[in-house]
Amino acid sequence: MSTDRAAAPARTRRPPVDPRLLRYARASRAFFVAIAVIGALQTLATIAFAWFLTRSITGVIDGAPPSELTVTLGLLSLAVVTRAVLLWVRELVAVRGAARVEAQLRLTLVAAVDTLGPEWLETRNTAQLAVTAGRGLDALDAYFGRYLPQLVQTVIATPVLIAVMWWQDWISGLTVLLTLPLIPSFMALIGMATRSVQQRQWQTLHRLAARFADTVQGLSTLKVFGRQQRAAASIEKVTDTYRRETMRVLRISFLSGFALEFLASIAVAIIAVSIGFRLIDGTLALVVGLFVLLLAPEAYLPLRQVGVQFHAAAEGVAATEDVFAVLDAARTHGAAAPVGAAGLDAGPPLGTLVLDGVRVRRGERLLPPVHLVAPPGTVTLIEGPSGAGKSSILAALRGAAGFEGTATCAGRDLRTLRPAQWLAWAGQHPGLVSGSVLDNVTLGEASPAESDAVRARATRALELAGADAIDLDHLLGVQGAGLSGGQAQRVAVARAFYRYLSGAASVIALDEPSSALDAETESRLWRSVRSLADAGATVLLVSHRTSARELADEVVALAAVEVPA
Repeated sequence: MSTDRAAAPARTRRPPVDPRLLRYARASRAFFVAIAVIGALQTLATIAFAWFLTRSITGVIDGAPPSELTVTLGLLSLAVVTRAVLLWVRELVAVRGAARVEAQLRLTLVAAVDTLGPEWLETRNTAQLAVTAGRGLDALDAYFGRYLPQLVQTVIATPVLIAVMWWQDWISGLTVLLTLPLIPSFMALIGMATRSVQQRQWQTLHRLAARFADTVQGLSTLKVFGRQQRAAASIEKVTDTYRRETMRVLRISFLSGFALEFLASIAVAIIAVSIGFRLIDGTLALVVGLFVLLLAPEAYLPLRQVGVQFHAAAEGVAATEDVFAVLDAARTHGAAAPVGAAGLDAGPPLGTLVLDGVRVRRGERLLPPVHLVAPPGTVTLIEGPSGAGKSSILAALRGAAGFEGTATCAGRDLRTLRPAQWLAWAGQHPGLVSGSVLDNVTLGEASPAESDAVRARATRALELAGADAIDLDHLLGVQGAGLSGGQAQRVAVARAFYRYLSGAASVIALDEPSSALDAETESRLWRSVRSLADAGATVLLVSHRTSARELADEVVALAAVEVPA
């Protein structure tokens, strides 16, 4: 599990709708158009409802003929049905729009992580990214289903309703204009408090996910040293903090809702009192007064609902900011990436791997330069004491660490190639996932179980790794649960062999592949490595075992690195 060593991006004030949403999720454009059309129709239906209800009441008072009342009541019923249908349509559009945007943002996020590469991913906590891509984007249901439709409805309905009220009774229209700004003012004050509390809640959820993932990963070690209770207590402490932050968000949300309802009720009461007095002295007609009074709550309702729905959507807003931060970084990285980085269909370069003065960057430090020449058909052993930078060399080759100097394969600069184009790698940690052994060996292969050739190649890879006793269809749990440490390591090595056998890579890099193996299995693995090299593979091998020297064609010895005090 990588740790989050990078500082969290600074939170800045954003507009109600982030423009980046339209850029990264094109499905949102059609969503806004549809919601705007529905909002305009809802506004007209609201005005029609108020007018026909007014005509019905005044008609009864004035003694209108039944035929006229029947027509008016029929139109009133039609307005009621129209409002209900439009509300249902808006919910349907919102749900489908949210689903499309969530899916689009997830795909874009995965592509962005792929663009940024392993070096960027090494500086992030993968559990936090998983929370953002999972629960965070799921929270867009409230953002799209409630907040954005209500925001669009407010932009359309509020000015139209105020204009109609002003047209019918300018005093009531003026009252709305003077009292309406009180609602967004209180919304802004409460929103600033809500935003900071919501951000703390979101960051606490990130810490909880990271702490839980790290604890589960190291649970066996904690059990050995009797520290599992301290880890559980730590998770409980973060969970309690998340509970308190959540309750604080709810308290502010309830306070916000009360304040908005109170202000809107007072404003409507002022309008009602004004209309009442003018009805008494005869300066205002009943039909106008009742019509305006029915429209008054509707004029305040959209803005009130925006404030209420903002709290429900706050988690989705926080998540989208994290997603957009990753997408912005990928966009900048993609603009600066070499042109050749996108060529994935040309096949792996076949030729000599050359490192000339390669200095791997680890944090603020540069490791000593490394020189090696590894032609096809050879095994190059990289050895040295712990901390000398052996694994760092492989990290630089697979894009997980930056470096200075020259690194080429078949004369092509490795900076212009993606590691997936030329490198088959097995690290010290197997990195297995839930699924079958076949799925793990053929990682990334489309529908491997449907191809006899793929199964045969996977079986051959397992044989070379000394894991032929493991059934291809054996199901593994999370992080490869269901295999011993040595078996998991051999499956990881078989995955690297499979990539070479399938023609997806020309260089095999193995980092301590025999650390969990007995002497007999290790000897078998070395014979397989030698046979692959003799067949034309370029093999880089990192190992502490002295037996590895017997199959190496070249040995690159790294000196111990002095760590500054």
